[in-house]
Amino acid sequence: MINRRRFRVRKANPTPGDAHINVPLTNISVAYVQDATAFVADRAFPVVPVAQQSNLYYLYNKSDFLRDEAKPRAPATQSAGSGFALSTDSYACLVDAFHKDIDDQLRANADTVLQLDRSATEFVTQKLMLRRELKWTSKFFVTGVWATDHTPSTLWTSSSSDPGADVEVAKQTILQSTGFEPNTMVMAYEVFSTLRRNAAIRDQFKYTSADSIDEAMMARFFGIEKVLVLRAVYESAHEGATSSMSYVYSSKSVLVCYAAPAPSLLTPTAGYTFAWTGFTGGTDGWRIKRIRADLEGADRIEGEHALDMKVVASALGYFLDAVI
Repeated sequence: MINRRRFRVRKANPTPGDAHINVPLTNISVAYVQDATAFVADRAFPVVPVAQQSNLYYLYNKSDFLRDEAKPRAPATQSAGSGFALSTDSYACLVDAFHKDIDDQLRANADTVLQLDRSATEFVTQKLMLRRELKWTSKFFVTGVWATDHTPSTLWTSSSSDPGADVEVAKQTILQSTGFEPNTMVMAYEVFSTLRRNAAIRDQFKYTSADSIDEAMMARFFGIEKVLVLRAVYESAHEGATSSMSYVYSSKSVLVCYAAPAPSLLTPTAGYTFAWTGFTGGTDGWRIKRIRADLEGADRIEGEHALDMKVVASALGYFLDAVI
């Protein structure tokens, strides 16, 4: 006799994998590319395009231009006169370069979302921007290069400190020494963060703005045209070692200086960046190129810049060292 009992076959509910196969999203990716505004090396001092990798430039004697030598002229006599001394200094643009290879197998197998050429270009550019920023801070954001180094007697982290007065001394020192009023401040991010909480600065804007204190407000408070904040960070550990992230500089300091709006004859400036355009072709001394590397079976995205950074007039800089 046949057993005709019914058997019910129960199917499992659909799993997420049955309904959707995971693939990379095409509208987002995560890469640690710092914004260009985090870097100050191309914004603090003028960039001077130069045709040769190294050369000389003229320096005028400051005192010769500021000395009172005009005298009353009697009839039928010669006028008073003098001259100015000239000296020279030199620059030498060193070439920094970096590349990222995109091998043919990777390109053939890659998902569209990766945008290999774009990501490689951004990767290379980021490396060179970090290199330039590290060179800038090592040249300009240190003690011993400007006419005055000073640490405030009361650090700016103290409630009794007076950053406005300290900066005013710096401005007056430069003006009295050179005849030029400083127009630029460069500060470490930690200093900027401290100043945003300063009672005097906050009090100045409490009735005029509900926004948090930014660089433009800071410039108005200190009576200076431009405030730049060093925000860039970098990884100092070698690949495979324990991560060690830090800012691109080590000092919690502020540079007050006069920076010429543009490179020009007979115009003083605290510093210049010389860019060897005769090599790179770019007005800022940079170039990014794509090269076919047949031996490696890859396309190479290569970037390079040819720069030299020079303190041109140390009297136009005042370095407030370790203010917090």
